[in-house]
Amino acid sequence: MPVVASSIKFGTDGWRGVIGDEFTFERLALVAPVAAKVLYNTYYSTVGSRTIVVGYDRRFMAEDFARAVADTVTAVGFDVLLSESYAPTPAFSWAAKQLNALGALVITASHNPGAYLGLKVKGYFGGSVSPEVTKDIEALLPTGVPIAETPGKLAHFDPWPSYTSGLEGKVNIGKIREAIASGKLTVFADVMHGAAASGLGRLLGDQVNEINSNRDPLFGGGAPEPLPKYLGELFAVIKNHRQTHQSGVTVGLVFDGDSDRIAAVDQEANFLSSQILIPILIDHLTLRRGFTGEIIKTVSGSDLIPRVAKLHNLSLFETPVGYKYIADRMLVSQVLLGGEESGGIGYGSHIPERDALLSALYVLEAIVESGQDLSEYYRHLQQQTGFNSAYDRIDLPLASMEVRSRLLQQLQTQPLTEIAGLAVIDCQTIDGYKFRLADNSWLMIRFSGTEPVLRLYCEAPTLEQVHQTLDWARNWAE
Repeated sequence: MPVVASSIKFGTDGWRGVIGDEFTFERLALVAPVAAKVLYNTYYSTVGSRTIVVGYDRRFMAEDFARAVADTVTAVGFDVLLSESYAPTPAFSWAAKQLNALGALVITASHNPGAYLGLKVKGYFGGSVSPEVTKDIEALLPTGVPIAETPGKLAHFDPWPSYTSGLEGKVNIGKIREAIASGKLTVFADVMHGAAASGLGRLLGDQVNEINSNRDPLFGGGAPEPLPKYLGELFAVIKNHRQTHQSGVTVGLVFDGDSDRIAAVDQEANFLSSQILIPILIDHLTLRRGFTGEIIKTVSGSDLIPRVAKLHNLSLFETPVGYKYIADRMLVSQVLLGGEESGGIGYGSHIPERDALLSALYVLEAIVESGQDLSEYYRHLQQQTGFNSAYDRIDLPLASMEVRSRLLQQLQTQPLTEIAGLAVIDCQTIDGYKFRLADNSWLMIRFSGTEPVLRLYCEAPTLEQVHQTLDWARNWAE
């Protein structure tokens, strides 16, 4: 079956598909050289390099697909630095910048289930390329890139040492290690069988308690996404630990499949999404590290984020969902932190890339230097800002893309004026439809661009109201 270039589409962060169906060696052999050529067309005048970094995560045959990328990219005349091992996606973004490469091509499907693989494209600056760049890749696919008379050179490198050394210099690593060694802090890391495996151990020593660290391309039958439904083992481990260890602070840190998203679990085994972590990190980095700059949030981010930003006299910028929009902003503005509700958080002091291992270090530093459990810290911020809320999100499968189109048309032609008994006072359409309700709670309705899935987000004063609103939205959609 011939490769159909028009069917290869880039989403919010890369191109992904089911292995052996959408994602094949044949298709990758078409996409990779084109991606390299577009990186060259876009960035060569800035970096003067013909080198491409190629990396991969721990998914099924990821290293084989990475080698195929290296072979096809060298065949069209580019030099390739191919990773010797799996590593977090941000490690390859870091390498692209440190090694003066045009960018990085990373074989990963991030948080998707085990049947998927994909390709992420990173720029020389150490972050995701812009939507314009991925459009250029799609536009060049039907033409392709000719084989070069002189192929490029292939070399191998270890991505871990430079990356971990860079992270160590961004936190008070000694203070965190001391707290762990003295028993004041106990750290559990659920790496979800993914590319974060060994990461915290390399940074903090063997007293980090890592779970799900073996390579399992099926991810225990779930997906390597930092959501409560996949974290039963971590919840149980922390509960058991707290029964016998009452002193000190216990924390669980959760990393997605390619280690660019993070969540946490407090010492009572409560799940803490980035909606909770981002306000904590803003407060910690401002108060204790003296950081300043703009705060970037996606439209689905918590209302507590702008309130904490205001508390510290920081400006706020809002983007559509997708970290590439945050990365674009980070390239043109002085930024303290940029974060999205799905767990991606990046920092102006680092590369313009979400980085779960750096976020984990900052979270641990916040715990050590404040002396507070994460939930205690969060409650303190709520008191300071006078804002209490709960949040949840559900992804609702739809029967078909036709149903998706019908619902979208309904939102466009019959705007909602009331939701779950509350009047709609505003509707923001920067990405999907975000309805602000009369009590200042909000519901966001957003469609997946590539599959029949409806994403529903809600923040309200209580978790009960959140679930009532989400149930209303589910009934509306069905």
